[in-house]
Amino acid sequence: MESRKVLFISQEITPYLAETKLSKIGRYLPQGIQERGKEIRTFMPRYGCINERRNQLHEVIRLSGMNLIIDDTDHPLIIKVASIQSARMQVYFIDNDDYFQRKHIVADSNGREFEDNDERALFFARGVIETVKKLRWAPDIVHCHGWMSALVPVYLRSIYSDDPLFHNYKVIYSIYNNEFKSPFRSNFADKLRFDGIDGENLKLVKKADFINLSKLAIKYSDGIIIGSEKINDELTKYLKTIKKPVLDYKDESEYLDAYNNFYDEMLS
Repeated sequence: MESRKVLFISQEITPYLAETKLSKIGRYLPQGIQERGKEIRTFMPRYGCINERRNQLHEVIRLSGMNLIIDDTDHPLIIKVASIQSARMQVYFIDNDDYFQRKHIVADSNGREFEDNDERALFFARGVIETVKKLRWAPDIVHCHGWMSALVPVYLRSIYSDDPLFHNYKVIYSIYNNEFKSPFRSNFADKLRFDGIDGENLKLVKKADFINLSKLAIKYSDGIIIGSEKINDELTKYLKTIKKPVLDYKDESEYLDAYNNFYDEMLS
């Protein structure tokens, strides 16, 4: 039987960024799943604070060069790649000068969150999907980590729903306690509508705060994983109202097998 394919889309991965709960899972989960017999691909944003020389990033010319239109403006998509030799895995980076050249991740040196974090999330989601299409690599599981990846389920289940590459797959969204504090700009729903996403669910992000963005991702996902020991209370209550598989928090000693089993259950 052909190996199952798992696409990991992570907001943070160590060693490219400092160690956090999210970045450690971004690093060790793909390795653990690969060691359990599945094929993997891993993506993250190429934040400006990532040292390209030290981490030996290089551009993949055949995957770069596309322009993505975000809110009626063209933004070039640049794809870079690096290897984690000890894990025998590659990491693909979504890059763009407008969105990812600054030297901080989601907030400036004074802690002020970037005003365009909404567009950065839009660009990241579409950039990953378009790159996977260019790779002609059809995943069985798409596992999204962190709010920067929250729009991937939305796009996959709407404007990419008829794409022949994405069929018979499951989307899993992991929720962490990495909340952003300032809601996205008031025209966020209009930007999604511009991309062809409409319907009742857009009402959720009329106020596009962390909770509503998470609810939107949950609505478009097939399964949910609680990635932090403690998450927002409102989301905890919301998860009890949905009729979807939810995997409770697992600590470092057990999450690899638990996640791998969850993938298999989702596909059975």
